[in-house]
Amino acid sequence: MDTDPQIRFLLLQARLPRDAMAIHEHECFARTLGVTLEQIEIHSLLDGSPSPERIEAAQALLVGGSGQFSVLDNEAWVKGFIDFLADVVVAQRKPTFASCFGFQGLVLAGGGEVICDKENTEVGTFELTLSEAGQSDPLFGAMPARTKVQLGHKDRADRLPSGMVHLASTELAPYQALRVAGTPIVATQFHPELMKQDNIDRYLRYWEEYGSGDPANDPVLRSMDESPEASALLPRWVRDELL
Repeated sequence: MDTDPQIRFLLLQARLPRDAMAIHEHECFARTLGVTLEQIEIHSLLDGSPSPERIEAAQALLVGGSGQFSVLDNEAWVKGFIDFLADVVVAQRKPTFASCFGFQGLVLAGGGEVICDKENTEVGTFELTLSEAGQSDPLFGAMPARTKVQLGHKDRADRLPSGMVHLASTELAPYQALRVAGTPIVATQFHPELMKQDNIDRYLRYWEEYGSGDPANDPVLRSMDESPEASALLPRWVRDELL
């Protein structure tokens, strides 16, 4: 499904300027949403939160991954981002789809808990299981109860705040998706903007951090699989929540 050409998105990025995955992330969101790159304006969170004018000009916000950053970092811009999510995004019910770093930020913004859990790091393609609420959610309910998703994280939500609906989990992470109750604000720990090859490209880009040995025999790369049901979430969110 191609998205309405009139819709404008603002992608909030938590990446260093030299991070090649900043451009890659922009391209992945555009392709998965079925929009042009020009429909997605970029704002670097390292420069602080976006202005009210930029928020007003966008019909919806997007948040992706974070490269080397964590929502647990003691950085002024990270704390400002979490406050922005609470005081602007949630308070104003601004249509938002946030993955990974954005998911964790929303959890903290609502008063939940995020922990660094390296022992249960998920990098690759994993099976997602919808909760009862997820199966009845108007967006997630269109997915199979079990489906494959792309993941790449070591931090995870350990407790969701009240007012945020638990939608899905994996074997290693109890909270993989949420909706701010009664709003068009949705977040996933997994990456619906990434397809199999996208996740492979990102994994190889961060090989020094995540990989070891010969990439040809790497178990993470062997785990990579297609995830079409997850990719369908973003355009369906636009159709159901914005159009």
